Order: sequence, then C-alpha cells, then structure tokens
Amino acid sequence: MADPRNDRASSVWHLLVGPPRSARGTGKERITPVQGLSALSLDALTSVAYGPEAIILVLAVAGAGALHLVLPITIAIVALLAILVFSYRQVIDAYPMGGGAYAVSRANLGTHTSLVAAAALVVDYTLTVAVSIAAGVASLQSAFPSLDGATIPLCLGILLFITLLNLRGLGETARAFLLPTMVFIVGLLAIIAIGLIHPLGLHEAPLGNSLLSTTGLKAVTFLLVLKAFSAGCSALTGVEAIANGVPLFREPRTVRAKRTEMLLGLILGAMLLGLAVLAKRWQIGPRSGQTVLSQIMAMSVGRGWAYYIVSITITIVLALAANTSFGGLPVLASLVARDNYLPHLFTMRGDRQTFANGIVVLALLAGALLIAVGGNTNTLIPLFAIGVFIGFTLSQTGLVVHWRKTRPPGWRRRAVINGVGACITAIATIVFLVSKFTEGAWVVVIAIPAFIVLFLRIHAYYDRAGKALAIDRTPPKPTPKYTIVIVPVNRVSLLTQHALCEAASLGQEVIAVTVVLRGGDDAAHDAERLRRQWRRWDPGVPLKVLHTDYASVVQPVVAFIDELRGEHPDDQLVVLIPVVRPDKWRYRILHNQLDLVLSNALRSRTDVVVARVTMPIHLSGHHDDPPEGSTEPRLQGSPPPAR
Repeated sequence: MADPRNDRASSVWHLLVGPPRSARGTGKERITPVQGLSALSLDALTSVAYGPEAIILVLAVAGAGALHLVLPITIAIVALLAILVFSYRQVIDAYPMGGGAYAVSRANLGTHTSLVAAAALVVDYTLTVAVSIAAGVASLQSAFPSLDGATIPLCLGILLFITLLNLRGLGETARAFLLPTMVFIVGLLAIIAIGLIHPLGLHEAPLGNSLLSTTGLKAVTFLLVLKAFSAGCSALTGVEAIANGVPLFREPRTVRAKRTEMLLGLILGAMLLGLAVLAKRWQIGPRSGQTVLSQIMAMSVGRGWAYYIVSITITIVLALAANTSFGGLPVLASLVARDNYLPHLFTMRGDRQTFANGIVVLALLAGALLIAVGGNTNTLIPLFAIGVFIGFTLSQTGLVVHWRKTRPPGWRRRAVINGVGACITAIATIVFLVSKFTEGAWVVVIAIPAFIVLFLRIHAYYDRAGKALAIDRTPPKPTPKYTIVIVPVNRVSLLTQHALCEAASLGQEVIAVTVVLRGGDDAAHDAERLRRQWRRWDPGVPLKVLHTDYASVVQPVVAFIDELRGEHPDDQLVVLIPVVRPDKWRYRILHNQLDLVLSNALRSRTDVVVARVTMPIHLSGHHDDPPEGSTEPRLQGSPPPAR
C-alpha cells in the first residue's frame, strides 16, 4: 500500500520543481543563444549598473577634472572584454564539455593550477549570487523604504525562488527570465541611443548632493588610473559562465555557446561605451542617493514612465543575475567531482536531469553568506571579482600553452592575444587584492587556499578508498555465503508470519528469537503461552527464547548474535526486524519501538546485515475478537506469499 504521507510530500515537491523528467526529455531543457543571455549572462549584463560607477568613484577623489578619463578607461575595458570573448570562444571550441578555466588549466597548466581555478570560481560564483541578490534587494528598498527592516527575509526569499526555478531545469529558468532580460537590454540600449541623439531630460534638476571632492584632491597618477581600470573591470564578471556551461546548450552546443558569447560581448560592450560617452559628455559624478546609471537615464529620457519601467526592470534583473552562478557552478562541480576532488554526489543528476546537489549547495553557501553580512552589498563588493579574474588569468595562460602545443594555423596571433589578456587580467587581480585587501579581500585570500586543501583531502581519500576497494582491478569471482536470518518476535501474528516468509526467501536458515525477563511471573507466563502458540502454529522455524535480568531486549539479542558469530565465523548473519506501517502516519509512533533501539544498537556492526521487513496495515472499521494471546488488531488482507 502506498504511503499517503509520502504521496503528499511527493506531490508538493513535484508542484514546486515539476515531475521527474526522463533523459530523453532533456532536449527541451537545453537552451538557445538568446535564452543563454537570460540563463548565463545576466551577471555580466547587469554589471553596467555598478561597473561604470566604480570607475567614477575612484576618479572622483581627484575632482571633476579627472572625470574625462571615464571614456578612455572604458575603452580599455571594452578592449579587454573583446579579448576575453575571443578567448572564451576558443575555450568553448577546445573544451566543449564545459569547465572553462578549470578545464583549460587542468589540460595545460597541471592539476594544482586547475584546483586554484576551481576554487577561485567556486568563491566567485557564491559571491555572485550573494552580491546580485543583495543589490536587487537594496534597489527594491530604495524604491520602497518601508521594506528596510526585511533585508534578510527578502534576500532568502529571492534565493529560494531562484533555487526552485533552477531545480525545475535551466530551460524553464531561461524562459522565465527571458522577458525581463529583453526589457532590460532593449530599454537600456534605447535610453543610451536617445541620450546620444536627442536627450529629453537635460534641464531636469539633479537629485541628491554632489559627492565630488573639492578639497584635498589627489593627483591623477598612473596608479589612480590603474585602480579605476581595475574597479571598472568588475563589469566583466560573468563572461566566463557561458564557457563553463557549454553542456547546457542545444546541439550543436559549441556553435550555440559561441553565439551567446558573441552576443554578450556585443551587447555589454555597446552598453559600457554608450554609458561612458554620456557620462563624459554630461560630467556625471557621484551623488547622494543616486547611482550613476540612474543619473544618465534621467538625463536621457527624463523621470517619466520609461525611466521607471527600466529602473524596475534593472531591480529585477539585478536580483535574477544570481542565476548565472546556478548555470555555471553545478556543471563545474560535476567536472571537479568526476576528477575525484569533490564528493561524487555532485556528478549525479536529479529527477529533473539537473545537477541538483550542486544547485542546493550553492544556495546554502550563498544563503549563509547573505546572513553573515546582513544582506549588505557594500560588505560584499570588496570580495567581488577577485575570483573570476584569477580564472581569467589562468584560462588565458592555459590557452597560450594550448596554442604552443597544438600549433594550429594562426596560433602565434592567438597566443599573443591571450598572453596580453592574461597579463592585463593578472595586473587587475593584483590591484584588486592590494587595494581591497584591508576592506575584506583577505577573506578571498583565505577562502581559495581553504577550498584547495579541501579538494586535495577529498582526492586523497578517494585514492585510499580506490586502493582498498581494488577499483579498476579484476576481483575474485563472487561466491555465495550460507545465510542465517534472525527474526525478533514477541507474539504470533500476521506480522510475524509476513517476516518469516521474507526471512525464508533471504537465507538458508531462519531463527525466531524472543526475550523474556528472568524471574518475572507474568513474563514467564507470556513466554510459555508464546511457546504453546508456536508449537500449535508450527511455522517450520525454531523459536529461541532468550532470558535476561534487565528490562532491555537489546543486550540479549546482541549477545545471541555474538554467540552465533562465534559458531559461524564465515556465514552471513542477517537481522530482519519486522516493522508495522499504519495507513495513518500519526499512528506510527505507537509501533516499532524494537526497530528503533535494535537498529541503533547494531548500526556500527560490520559483521551483521540489518534489514527491515515492512507490513502496511489498514485498520478495519469494526472490531472482531482478536486471536488468543494477541493484542494486535485484526487486519484486512493477508501478507504476500514467500518469494
């Protein structure tokens, strides 16, 4: 009989994540290039909300005269973006199974370097989820100040929503996020175009107070420009996610993934350049209560309906940008686990053909991080982008080695481009670490080595386990053992008959055991009555009565097992515990106490097989006279015959 409680739980779960999907149905969950923008590229696309602002905030310490550098710095960043897009398109071709920087490093730079890439990406993906959700909630609270006290519940609620969508499958997630993604892209590009051609809100009074420095100005030095460049490079996070998630695309996977990478590069580059041109033209500086993006939008189209639609959309996609990590990390974790550096459970697909374990673990890590920082975006920003830039550097360095080894046509040109990109991203990484170290970047410096140590410990364990289990070596042929099945009983009933039937099908010898308290009149009377019932029933199984001076039934059963083990050192012992499963779950606490205590006592035994035989019961609506000596209710139906 099916368990109603399990049925209800299964129904609720299937309502949340959908019914199981066969492997044949995974084609519908594979994504197209356009869907790849919403599933794997939102992190990069939404970085225009904080990338240009990061540049302006650094330059602002030198006063308004330094703001003209926004455009040349952005041009350099877009040039780096082009190099990265080119590089990751090559990664997609060379490593179509996904993994991005990890796969490239493993093949060209060695195992330990690939673990650095994997650890950096795990840290980056976790931070991406936390930063994206925290930024989205902060934007929402700016529009609705009454929500200020609900930061953590809002963050965790959005995290749960995105997690459930990804457990349903990346295809459904991509389709769900496609509309806000398209509104964001089309809306922001339209606003930039209007601002470039004929701005509508130039004469509107700016909101907030200017935060530009007027005293104690710093000189515009190469170091300041380098710091502004590195800060603006935060707009490039997420570029690698497509190469990590190549297996998620429809066939031909590499072609579609490369198209998505190109689309991302073109759209993100156009946005960054357009915003930089407008920021320079209008001398946009930091203002209290206003982001740089908000100022540019207001001056382009005014604070009308277009401004508010795009603003709300930006809030939504900022929160949904966390989905980039849910598309990338589970695939990365499955590859690392396949190499024995993470638990093998990360290689298993769930009912919906997703890497569900990777999705759940990412959600737990991001949730813990959000709780730890109180959902504060400013606390997370100093940690952001370091991990992904380490991945950028290793990926491009690995490609240089790849071109030198394979030497395809034009390999020198490719190697030079990747080498230049590796040097630039390495410099940006160092500047990130130095400038942000005391602001929290030291956490990343500790976290990455900690993950590497974890990977190495897991791999060492799998090596030892593989040797102990003689994996990949031919073992001796299996030989059956003589099996003795021990069945604890306390009365003659249908449950006892059901358990003995199953026991007879499992082993060559079956022994029923019951425990009697020595010296108790009632216990002795019950034991004698059970013996008489057993002889009258004659099930063909001997009944062993165990005597004890204590109230517990566990000790004498364990002692009997030890005695049997001594007499039969080479035979298999099975303890088969009868279990009643009432149709109403609330009645289960009234049964199966022996199962609880005996299973717990035998849990650590490696020389005994402990099993349960479950008998579902449906209580009748009327009460018949029970059989002599029985306190069990009359049951409907009969147990299945022995197999």
